[in-house]
Amino acid sequence: MKTKVLITVKTYPTISKKYEDLVCTAGMREDGSWVRIYPVQFRKRPYGEQYSKYEWIELDLVKNKSDFRPESFRPVSHETPIIKIGEIKPDGDIWDERRKIVLQKVYKNMSKLIEEAKDKSICTSLAVFKPTEVIDFVYKEEKEREWPPDKIAQFKQKKLFEIDDNNEFRVIKKLPYKFIYKFKDECGKTSNLMIEDWEIGQLYWNCLRRYEGNEMKACEDVRKKYFDDFAKTKDLHFFLGTTQINHFRGKNPFFIIGTFHPKPIKQFKLF
Repeated sequence: MKTKVLITVKTYPTISKKYEDLVCTAGMREDGSWVRIYPVQFRKRPYGEQYSKYEWIELDLVKNKSDFRPESFRPVSHETPIIKIGEIKPDGDIWDERRKIVLQKVYKNMSKLIEEAKDKSICTSLAVFKPTEVIDFVYKEEKEREWPPDKIAQFKQKKLFEIDDNNEFRVIKKLPYKFIYKFKDECGKTSNLMIEDWEIGQLYWNCLRRYEGNEMKACEDVRKKYFDDFAKTKDLHFFLGTTQINHFRGKNPFFIIGTFHPKPIKQFKLF
């Protein structure tokens, strides 16, 4: 079925023995309902099909029958064309046009959201969430800083990765740090959720290059952006999502798959 989706989420790529490196993409239809598009071999797509956030795309989707979550769809095939049909530009710092699509349904109560996720008749797995208070932003070093060697060896053997100018295989780097928001909801419930957004990963690598490999300085710059800027000066919302394997496990199955961070509206328009 041809589906028009406004892309709002692109997670940091992961590697898979079956599909190589994958990006979990999610977005919204015009009525604000969520669509998860997976799997997408994003980096192998032609340049003209490599969409950005807040671009409208259109493609043939079918329900992903291997995924019980109601928002989960997949392209008809890996060759299904992705057509970019426009974008919603920032339109100033307030992001008026983006707000009209993104903020049609906003959760403020984490317990209620988790209850919906655990209810098999609803099974909510994607949501926009507005924290009442952002307490902190922390980073922690990963125990495993590299992808599993067996996966890398398999991909090199099958020549699945792109080849650079030196005729060497390139695999996207694994992030060596976890980045986590600590926040409260409207009932005072405190949560600590990890961020899986592609943008935060790219920011880290850019900062690391700027500081010539100094990881602590790079992490501190990421913190300044996500805490001192987004949390303290912007109208910060989280895009939350679950993983299929952990949806019914644990107390809170959600993690942050993206942020929505326009400037706050200080005065409403009269007309």
